Amino acid sequence: MITVFDAAEVSILRSLVSQILGLIEPGETGDDPLERALGIGASEPSADPVLARLFPSAYEDPEQSAEFRRYTEATLRDGKRADAQTMLDSAEPGRVELTHEQAQAWMRALNDVRLALGTRLEVTEEVHDEIAAMAEDDPRYPAYVTYDWLTYLQDTLVRALW
Repeated sequence: MITVFDAAEVSILRSLVSQILGLIEPGETGDDPLERALGIGASEPSADPVLARLFPSAYEDPEQSAEFRRYTEATLRDGKRADAQTMLDSAEPGRVELTHEQAQAWMRALNDVRLALGTRLEVTEEVHDEIAAMAEDDPRYPAYVTYDWLTYLQDTLVRALW
């Protein structure tokens, strides 16, 4: 996949993806060598709404969800961090040519950025109507427009990979 970004677009992408990297700490495991080897970590969901959105409960039953989280979250965190790092490593002003694997990582990283920003903004399905009705001097306007732009980028990437 080939695309072209200007310096401002790359700066925005790098900033947002860096924030995701800062938010998603590496997966922690217990002190037990077997737990470390198998990636067994904490079982409690995060109180941060963004992290709760990025790592949702897998089951309605709290005990089942805790057990699932314990065995999967550290690895999921590592994967999200790797995707974000791939995006940081390959995003540059000008012509960007992504391999299929890089494009897949970009798609996942863009999704994480959109989920995080959308959670913070409390985005609803009416987001496009909200943006259209929002005055450009509204302090929320830049964040909403950025969210919309990220949606466009992700959609374009999905179509290119399809």
